[in-house]
Amino acid sequence: MQKKVKNRAGRFFKILFLYTPLSFIALSILSVIALRWIPVYYTPLMVIKGIDHIGDENYTTYKKWVPIEKISPNIQLAVMASEDNLFMEHHGFDWKAIDKVIEMNKRSKRLRGASTISQQTAKNVFLFPSRTWVRKGLEVYFTACIELFWGKERIMEVYLNVAEMGKGLFGAEAAANHLFNKTAQKLTARESSLIAACLPSPVRRKANNPSGYVSSRAGRIQSLMYMMERPWWFEKYKK
Repeated sequence: MQKKVKNRAGRFFKILFLYTPLSFIALSILSVIALRWIPVYYTPLMVIKGIDHIGDENYTTYKKWVPIEKISPNIQLAVMASEDNLFMEHHGFDWKAIDKVIEMNKRSKRLRGASTISQQTAKNVFLFPSRTWVRKGLEVYFTACIELFWGKERIMEVYLNVAEMGKGLFGAEAAANHLFNKTAQKLTARESSLIAACLPSPVRRKANNPSGYVSSRAGRIQSLMYMMERPWWFEKYKK
């Protein structure tokens, strides 16, 4: 009897601590590899936002996937200048920014983040929003995965197709269509900087009707855009 109990316990712990983690790793890596080529049409955040606004006649989810060659270099540079100016240099994590934010948070009650574009993409595509340590750990894991299997061009492409950029607006194409009546490919430097200036509060801030703060921040972002390292794929899409 005791032997049977021990065997059952052994099987249980093997499933819990060996097979389950290995299955998760295998499935997650397969999904990351698949999304290296498959467009990301829906994300957990889109689903949650839709549920939160059930019954709100003024809320509609707008999204349209477009390849990166149809997204203006201006908006690519703008989000880098605004959100992650070392995007082309780091491997998913800006450790200097993280250390700086940790020190700032020690002295301030208002907590700040230091998420890179890679981290934001991993969070948007694979995870539900929460502030738990488990979710943060999974964010680190998926960030490392997409850096390894996707590379910078694909990360930027996915980010600019899934990021929230206005009320119900997800992705640069939806934002360009509804805020400036044009395609993402035609966004100017000023329009791009205004969209980027609204991050990470795109619902509260309006790129097409900017406050003084948003307009001023957009000006700073636009000036930084010209200092950013140009991604290598810019030249590829000129051909």
